[in-house]
Amino acid sequence: MSSNKLTPRRGFLGQVAVTAVVAGLPWRERDVAAAQQSHEDWIGEVSGSHKCFFDFPNHKQGFPLVHIFNYISTYASAYGVGNERVGTVGTFYGGGPASSIFMGFNDEIWSKYKVGEYAGLEDSEGQPYTRNVFNRPTSDDSILLARGLQAPNFGALEAAMPLVGIEKLQDMGTKFILCNNALNSWVFELEARGKGMAADIEAALRANLLPGVTIVPAMVIAIEKAQEAGLSYNKQ
Repeated sequence: MSSNKLTPRRGFLGQVAVTAVVAGLPWRERDVAAAQQSHEDWIGEVSGSHKCFFDFPNHKQGFPLVHIFNYISTYASAYGVGNERVGTVGTFYGGGPASSIFMGFNDEIWSKYKVGEYAGLEDSEGQPYTRNVFNRPTSDDSILLARGLQAPNFGALEAAMPLVGIEKLQDMGTKFILCNNALNSWVFELEARGKGMAADIEAALRANLLPGVTIVPAMVIAIEKAQEAGLSYNKQ
């Protein structure tokens, strides 16, 4: 037995369709074009003649950030190419404790949702981080790189760690983007883990992005758009 009664979602879509017909197709095309442009504005923030998209859905103890720094610094040291001619992009997305999604949020989120404990990220004293260690790392935080290497901590790591923070890389021209779909997924995961109501969690997350981080609709499309714009691709 069929029913002509629309569900709320179908009703909404029907209203959208009617509005589009009344307004006329040219208006709809113009609106879609404007939306697409706004979704891709971040690409315009990636300048230089050497541009690379670093795709990392996992935090990997911060090594993707090391690789971005290596790309920029090696162009300078080995090729004589200054930072102003090198553009890089880093990605925050994925799901679960190994993901990179939480790298895009400030200390308040790390403390409120116990990100260090959730992700198994511990300091040199074995205590879970309550701040975003990847944003402004210190030499003491090189323990993360040592664990990533499955090696003892050593001086070179201690010297490198403060240089590869998100904020430092932004100063060197790196653009970081965060996937909206992954953000929404994390919202529902946090709710399921008893961290509050989804609406409140989402509001908190969106209000506490790191400065300069841009939310994109979907990372899978951002990757495609970056390649269309001529950025090389580096899978981490």
